Amino acid sequence: MADNKFLPNLSQNLLEILNDEEYYDITIEVGIDPHVKIFRAHMVILNYRSPYLKRILSTNERRNDGTLTHIKLPNILPETFQVMLRYIYGGRLSLAEHDTSDVIKILIAASELNLYELIPHLQSFLIVNKTSWLEQNFCSIYQTSFENNSLSKLQNFCTELISNHPEKIFNLPDFTSISEKALISLIQHDNLRMSEVQVWEYVLKWGIAQNSELSSDPS
Repeated sequence: MADNKFLPNLSQNLLEILNDEEYYDITIEVGIDPHVKIFRAHMVILNYRSPYLKRILSTNERRNDGTLTHIKLPNILPETFQVMLRYIYGGRLSLAEHDTSDVIKILIAASELNLYELIPHLQSFLIVNKTSWLEQNFCSIYQTSFENNSLSKLQNFCTELISNHPEKIFNLPDFTSISEKALISLIQHDNLRMSEVQVWEYVLKWGIAQNSELSSDPS
């Protein structure tokens, strides 16, 4: 039988390594100007914890002049990456400390970094604990989930909601902000419980919002 009582101390020691300014061998530039932050880290840990970072590091030429390896992650916010580093090093992540929009950012970052253990955990947390928020922000969640193949649990959540409660989706205040691609995907669902007339009315509503010169009078 495995004895895991020593794991908390191991986790704490690894977090101390993250904060150590003496032995790091890589710098990571995270974010886009003017919101950029440089993080110090250790290649061996990044290599074994993130398949995405492992791939980047494997294509980086090793320098023998003492210059540190430097990589860029422009698609992740610095504050989000700080959370990711604590997970990568110490396996720690307290979702109670973050609001739902931040959890979404963490999920997207986890997906980009290929943190396969974390991705389903975050999706389950959102679906179980933040259902109302997901429904209220359906349009952005729908687009995000279907742009990313690793977010299958959120995709299934969205599909089920569309099938069972389409009126909730089409009556959302931000419905008209949804992309054309996402709209087409929505109305093509096989189990959509709406008449063709209702669907056409919502499509017309969306079209008018995209072009203010159009009239809401179909005649």
